Amino acid sequence: MRIGTGYDVHRLESGYRLIMGGVQIPYEKGLKGHSDADVLLHAVMDALLGAAGLGDIGQHFPDSDEQYRGISSMLLLQQVKQLLDENGLRTGNIDATIIAQKPKMASYLPQMRENIARLLDLDPGRVNIKATTEEGLGFTGRGEGIAAQAVCLLEE
Repeated sequence: MRIGTGYDVHRLESGYRLIMGGVQIPYEKGLKGHSDADVLLHAVMDALLGAAGLGDIGQHFPDSDEQYRGISSMLLLQQVKQLLDENGLRTGNIDATIIAQKPKMASYLPQMRENIARLLDLDPGRVNIKATTEEGLGFTGRGEGIAAQAVCLLEE
């Protein structure tokens, strides 16, 4: 068994879409980034890559490479899954937390969970996603950005 953790954060700005767990969420602002800036999937990918001993998403999908500009993080997660398969690793489970003051995420969590489970060939019961606020504290509490953290278990 191998355990991995991941964390990501992106700034909220007008003129961008808000994509979280592969779900587009209607909101006045979106996350700014080189790809679609899906912090949830970025944290999940970093957890998986870390547990596998395969570095991080910056090594595999650098923001200096134009082929990743605006790319869906769902496609990147598929590539991470392929790397895991090539290394004889299977995801046991994922537990992730989205940290955002706004917008409320609860109604979108089931679809995010389904998206991640489908891409990783997991039973949805092995993927848990939560959302929390920081009670107005810090950059997420002030609505300047959204963060996510993830923990995973890989099996050989």
